[in-house]
Amino acid sequence: MKHTKKLLSLALAGAMVLSLAACGGDDTKPSETPSQTPAAEAVYKAGTYTAESLGMNGPVKVEVTVSDTAITDIRIDASVETESIGGVATDPMKTKILDAQSTEVDAESGATLTCNAIKAAVQKCLDEAMGKEAPEAAGYQAGTYEASVKGHNGEMTVAVTFDDASITDVQVKDHTETYGLGYGLKTSPVETMGPAIVEAQSLAVDSVTSATVTSNAIKQAVAECVTKAGGDAEALKSALVEKPAPADETFDVDVVVVGAGAAGLSAAVTAREAGANVLVLEKTGVTGGSTTRSGGKILGAGTPTQEAQNFTDTPDMMYDFLMSYDRDGIMNEDLVRTFCDASAENIQWLVDRGVQIQDVEPIHSSLTPWRVHNVKGGGGQTSGHGGQFCVPLTKTYEDAGGQILYNCPATELITDAAGAVVGVKAEKADGSKVTVNAPAVILATGGYAHNEEMLAKYNDFLPTNVYSGVPMTNVGDGLNMAVAVGAKNFDAPGLQLVYVSYDCYCGINEESGLIVSEDGDRVVDEWTYQSHVAQALADADSTCGYYITASKDGKCVEPYPTLAGGIQIESVPHAATIEELAAQIGMDGAALKATVDRYNELCAKGSDDDFGKPAEYMIPVEGDTYYAFRMTPGSSVTFGGLEIDTGAHVLDTNDQPIPGLYAAGEVAFTGLFDAEYPCCGMAIGSAVYYGRVAAQNAVAGE
Repeated sequence: MKHTKKLLSLALAGAMVLSLAACGGDDTKPSETPSQTPAAEAVYKAGTYTAESLGMNGPVKVEVTVSDTAITDIRIDASVETESIGGVATDPMKTKILDAQSTEVDAESGATLTCNAIKAAVQKCLDEAMGKEAPEAAGYQAGTYEASVKGHNGEMTVAVTFDDASITDVQVKDHTETYGLGYGLKTSPVETMGPAIVEAQSLAVDSVTSATVTSNAIKQAVAECVTKAGGDAEALKSALVEKPAPADETFDVDVVVVGAGAAGLSAAVTAREAGANVLVLEKTGVTGGSTTRSGGKILGAGTPTQEAQNFTDTPDMMYDFLMSYDRDGIMNEDLVRTFCDASAENIQWLVDRGVQIQDVEPIHSSLTPWRVHNVKGGGGQTSGHGGQFCVPLTKTYEDAGGQILYNCPATELITDAAGAVVGVKAEKADGSKVTVNAPAVILATGGYAHNEEMLAKYNDFLPTNVYSGVPMTNVGDGLNMAVAVGAKNFDAPGLQLVYVSYDCYCGINEESGLIVSEDGDRVVDEWTYQSHVAQALADADSTCGYYITASKDGKCVEPYPTLAGGIQIESVPHAATIEELAAQIGMDGAALKATVDRYNELCAKGSDDDFGKPAEYMIPVEGDTYYAFRMTPGSSVTFGGLEIDTGAHVLDTNDQPIPGLYAAGEVAFTGLFDAEYPCCGMAIGSAVYYGRVAAQNAVAGE
């Protein structure tokens, strides 16, 4: 059977997460001669000047060299900016300003904030070179002002209070940000950005990493309020913020947990409740990882919630269901069985620590009994509810005296002479080094969805145009650290996969009409669960899918609300004939026509002889207008990675436990999945469970 090891990662539409990667400053040599001579009145005092101004993620620094008549060189350090957005603006902006001999140049499309910061900083240097005095700090007209800006998920209203000389209060009043990411934690932007701005009297305070969009929206709103109060917002954007000098640190603890998503937090809480001295190293500024961005679902069998909704379920039934996805014989029966047997207790453990379980749902009507449990507010194919797991777990851990070092990615495992893991090395954002000595290390660093090199290695079929909503920090660093000390790393044949249309979101619901590959072939029973449909498309090496439907007299022939709205979108390819439609999407007209004709023939027959779809879902593609919704592939969970046993011990290349090293969650999904994701809730459920197991054994020294 062909193994198509698939894809990148998918977010839930609209949930954009900015890269934390940095780019270097401009190191080109000074120009010999500028292209223009500045106006006569712009006479400089020759020399080199420095300044900075607030960009998207922090201060953008410039160094400007002038002769007495011209700007001769500009060096730009935009290393705090997102490499793929602001980072690419440095060279073009340098060229534009040198050519124009002025900061009155256009910003680069898509990098406006970074470009404006570059221009503002360069202008400060030119003003100084021309002998202009910096404007005195402006006072404010005392009072409270409000501004509304676009946050990550929608409109945000911020109220800022001033006295005559300072900002005295910043309050985020209304917003729709993600719980556990934009708000809800001690470190999330809604809670921290306002106090930081007040304390520093500056808009150059650091954004919360992994929540930069919300952070920057708050800063933008405060800037607008500053202007309304008669203050100088641009000056505040570059007002320096005092920070402590970098200092290396060493910690001696019983257990160190690397990563604070569902697995890491569950491990940390378990170890702390057992009386261990625990330290968590978190790469970003908030806990939660991929879990917070998820739909907030967890798998369990034989739970009180199921009973309340009249579903009879057992661990045996759940085990049989999950193992039915073991198409290649790579799932570990012991890992799956142990999780299934403990799944109800696993959910109760969460409930006892403040997680609110709302109900169970089918995810797909073909999957019975219902065993996918939703947290409060969750349901359906929606995102951003996973904070309902992570916020209570974070609070439980911190209330028990647990410590988290934020913005502190681990870089290396420490081993002793016998090869046992005895600690971790890490590095803070300011460059200072952290050494953690511990007899037990639990890796819970997530997957590798944003590591292109690793994806290329693990996946021999990599479609384009894939949108990712998991954290940009999911780059497989935990895998690499463990492999460096002898751990086995399994090259999985698949990823959690979905093909979805961003026009009407068909592909993640139960629309069950005709779906074809990019070659125009039908490859699957479209009524089956989304991951199965996606896997069939991927097995056909199709970089996208197309949902083909029709309308008659302006009404969709299929009874699905998503399609009814989708056919109203003018940009969706549509035509009077199948052949014309095929031409619009670059598909062979004869091939698509043959597929549609065969499908309609089976619909008329009332029996899907090709793929076995239930007759009630066989609706012919017939009408006066035909439509093609492009379905883009993606994934939010990566498979494979470290191999663990049922005690969450990391195994070496000889299948023996590496002393002192444990793992849980996406970093160690080998054996829990084959090529196809069986249903929602498996990733979080197994992460929580094996995080707890890892901690129990780590504390016991087993």
